[in-house]
Amino acid sequence: MSKSYKHLFGPVPSRRLGRSLGVDLIPFKTCTMNCRFCQLGDSACALSERAEYVPMAEVLAELVRWSECDGQADHITLAGSGEPTLHTGFGEVLRWIKDNTSIASVLLSNGSLFHLPEVRAAAAMADKVKVTLSAWDEASFQQIHRPAQGVTFEQLIEGERAFRQEFSGELALEVFIVEGMNSDFADVRRIAALAETIHPDRIDLNTAVRPPADSGVQAVSDEQLAKLSEILGPKAEVTASFKKQTSPALEVTPEALLGLIQRHPATATQLAQDYNAPLDSIFQTLETLVAEGALCAEKRDSDTYYFHRA
Repeated sequence: MSKSYKHLFGPVPSRRLGRSLGVDLIPFKTCTMNCRFCQLGDSACALSERAEYVPMAEVLAELVRWSECDGQADHITLAGSGEPTLHTGFGEVLRWIKDNTSIASVLLSNGSLFHLPEVRAAAAMADKVKVTLSAWDEASFQQIHRPAQGVTFEQLIEGERAFRQEFSGELALEVFIVEGMNSDFADVRRIAALAETIHPDRIDLNTAVRPPADSGVQAVSDEQLAKLSEILGPKAEVTASFKKQTSPALEVTPEALLGLIQRHPATATQLAQDYNAPLDSIFQTLETLVAEGALCAEKRDSDTYYFHRA
């Protein structure tokens, strides 16, 4: 991306989505949940009130400018700093993509508001939707996701089931595994039974390979994820990025790194692998941004993660 944008970031390299332009409709860490595994850190307060959190006119103006100046992406994805369906106008973005581009649209959501008919109707305009299913009852839901008051596990399940009946596009479920919380075979069998009632096209199995909000959260091994994937059935695939994923080389500007790290804290090695770029060059850019006060660096075990400095 050659110009600076406030609400757009990327295109971000993705194994499944290729070059994915991100559209961020939500202020940092504004979400219906305060998930223990969230890579954006801890939230002061989860909330469920829908509103126009950022001006829709600004978002659509940036999309027009991007399409005229850059315009190259394999997907346009609603994701970023929080839960995109909290924005009352997220469907307008999906409509704009459909009416003005030939690029496939993606909605990444935790699914907590899909019990609302207006949210399902707007979400159904996307070509691909991913929602979350990492618990099996209210107690596990509260422990893992720490939802806003009034957001319940029953709402999540019923909303995702209703959406599947109304949505003809590609529906994926992300099952996020946390060691000691939902990592036992019995836990995953319960999740698998519920997943069958939603009828997703795909199940993505993930774990905490980036720094979580709760420092006590531990990732499970890729070997364990492979075993759990078998329980979830043939639609399941391990998507946690333990190993290098090859991708075409992408332009890496300081603005691109800032936009990505604001939503996805990362190490220099992860970024070099994602962008298929020289590690030395990525490291030098990151350290310059730290020196300028735009990023901060934090040691986690043997890795140094770079975070956006608010």
